[in-house]
This record gives sequence, structure tokens and C-alpha cells, in this order.
Amino acid sequence: MSQLSTNRHFRWSLLALPVAGALVLAGCAGGTDDNGGGGTSSEEPEATGFSIMVAAANDADDYYEQLAMQYAEEAGIDIEVIPYPSDAYNTQVTTQLQAGNAADVMILSPGTGQPISVITLAEAGFLEPLNETSASILPVGSEAQFQIDGDTFAQPTSLTPVGMVFNVTAAEEVGVEYPETYEDLLEACTTARDGSKTFTVLAGGIPFNTGLFSMLVSATRVYAETPDWNEQRAAGDVTFADSGWRDVLEDIVEMNDGGCFQDGAAGGTFDNITAGLGGGTALTAAVPGSAAASISTATGSDLNVQAFPPASGQDAFTLTGANYAWAVNASSDDAVKASAQAFLDWAAAPENAQHFAEISGAVPISGIDPATLLPSYEPIGELLSSGSYTGVPNAAWPNPAVYEALGTGVQGLLTGQSTVDQILEDMDAAWDQ
Repeated sequence: MSQLSTNRHFRWSLLALPVAGALVLAGCAGGTDDNGGGGTSSEEPEATGFSIMVAAANDADDYYEQLAMQYAEEAGIDIEVIPYPSDAYNTQVTTQLQAGNAADVMILSPGTGQPISVITLAEAGFLEPLNETSASILPVGSEAQFQIDGDTFAQPTSLTPVGMVFNVTAAEEVGVEYPETYEDLLEACTTARDGSKTFTVLAGGIPFNTGLFSMLVSATRVYAETPDWNEQRAAGDVTFADSGWRDVLEDIVEMNDGGCFQDGAAGGTFDNITAGLGGGTALTAAVPGSAAASISTATGSDLNVQAFPPASGQDAFTLTGANYAWAVNASSDDAVKASAQAFLDWAAAPENAQHFAEISGAVPISGIDPATLLPSYEPIGELLSSGSYTGVPNAAWPNPAVYEALGTGVQGLLTGQSTVDQILEDMDAAWDQ
């Protein structure tokens, strides 16, 4: 695989987590019958094909296609898989669903925090209820991000750890070991600068990445101590302004002042992350963990996935969740919906879930087993197996405006145009709107 090909693959993976990992292709649409909320029919329908569209920058970015084609061959059906740029995915999904010509199967984001979130679209009547097999693999505690009144509207594809992807090879060149504490991190930033490298490369001009980085920091600053913080915020018992979220933003200010980010980070893009982390001029980046394997393959460097260092007195904690989910279009023909559910049943089988995790660089949705984790996840293997992680926080936020206020607000912190107080106030206002 060429350096260029894999770097392009990596760039799309960076886009994927905070927005979406797939595209919707105009597919079969037609009448739909109410099945009482129990999912597709349990009768054995005649197998039929369906459409899926996925985000891919090149032929190497093909894990959804690999899985679909494996099933198509086994089932003897045709599945249409067509790539589409993921930065346009939100618009495509919402526009095509509203027009009644969306794909039969689509990848969505769990919860309510994004325009293409499962609960938001299910409440609008766009998604077909799925069966008990789909419900059975929902991660414990995430049910509200997939279900309404006991009906399940999406099936998670895998667990996706998010962390500080760490270029061990580049770090060794400047004598840096991954810091165990936040205080150690600040020292490592100085050491990296002295060695003409940057500790963290940030796509500061992209709210998706500044928001993701902030949520990664929040794992220890907020959710390790208060796992139900989102529920408390929904009840009005806490606010962003009066909680560990203030520590999150103040840490980012301190890191920026301490030279932890690359020069010009405020205008940074995903290409900067690709070049910095892949080229070894940056030691870390806050991105989906699958990037570690991609870059290792392309460059020969040793990369792994680390948790953001805890502050003094805090325990290590990280982000991992079912960040992507299959969903079935409620407007597709009944035979198509039944065929799509059969595919989801097959994808949920442990051996197929394991295979998908291996080809996508994720963790099987069927369960976390340290023995089957990819080597790049070894540094956070104990955290994963012990449950010392939280899902991506914005999945449970009530609307996309909260995450937008965070991402754009951190951009302002980098340029000096926003303050911590202003961002926290904007996030609270967006939550309550």
C-alpha cells in the first residue's frame, strides 16, 4: 500500500467519527407496512438485494464493502456499495430521507447529538424498528441512544476507541515517553519542541476535531468521577459552567500557551494531522484509534492508542463507544427491509463482528476480549476490559448545537477570540434551547 493511499484513507477516518462513516445512496423506496414495532417479519422472505453507500477516499478504504460483499456472496444476493465523501454525509442523509429516496441501509450516529443521530431520525419516522438480535448487542448503558419505547432503531457496527494516537517511533527520536500524568504531558510538550517536533497536532480549524479533542480530555476531567454527568445535566443538577468541563477548557488553554500544539494550530486541518502524525513531526493526535494501524502500515512507524493523561489525583479513563450504527430505511420495500435485517443478523454473529473489527481497526461489538484486541490498543487494553471508559459524550447531548458550541468555541480559544466562560455559557444555552 502506498504512503499516499493510506494517508488519504487516514484523512477520511478522521472525518468519520464526529460526523459519520458512510453515505446514503438513492435506493429502493416504496410503501411500508406497520409491523407493530417488532422489526422486520420473522417469516422467511425471498432473498433480495439492497443498497448501502459508504465513505471512502480510495480503494483501500473498504471495510464496509468487504463485509457487505462477503455476506452478498454467502447469501447469493446483490448489494450495491458506492463510496461518497463523508464531509457531505449529513446533508445527503437528511435530504434524501426527507425526499423519500434514501438508501435501504445507512450508517448513523447513535443518540441525539448530531443531525444524523439515530433517535432524532427515528422520532421523525425515517427508520425501521429492528429485531431482538440487533437489540441484544447494544452495549450496556447505551440503550437510550438506540431505542425508543423498547423498539431498537439501529445496530452498532463495533466499538471505536478514541484516544491519543501516539507515534512511538517519533517520540523516541526526541526522548519522549508517553506521559502518565497531565503534568508530565506539559513537560513532554517542551521536550518535543526542543527536538523540533510538536507533541499534539490539532485540526484547529475543524470544529469536529477540536470538539473530539475536548471530549477526550473530558473523560478524566468529567466522566471518570461522574459517569452519569449527562443524566445530571439533563435533570438540571449540573451545568457545563459549574463542573469539570471548565477544567477541560482551561487545560486546552494551558496546552496552547505551553506550545503543545503545532504552529498555526488554529487554522489546522485534517491534512495537518495526516502529515504531522504520519510524517513523525508530531507525536500525538486525538483521533479514532483505527488510525494507529493505518499509519503504522503506511510508514513502518510504531503507533499505539493512549488515554489522555489524568490530572493529579485522577484515574486513567478513556473514550470508547458504539459510535457507528447500521439503520434500515422505513420507506424501503418490505422484502428489502427483511433482507437488510438478515444481513444485520449475520453481522452481529461473533465471528463476523470480530472480522469487521479486524478489517476496520476497531473492537468487536460482541465484546471486549484483551486476547483479541489489535496490538495498537495494548496501552488501553486494561481500561477497556475493566470498563474504565465512557462513550463519546455528545451522543447523549440533546441537540447538535451543544457540540457545535464546543467545537467552534475551542477554535476561538486558540485564536484568543473566545473565553472559557463564554464557551461554557454557550454550551449551557444550547443544551437548554
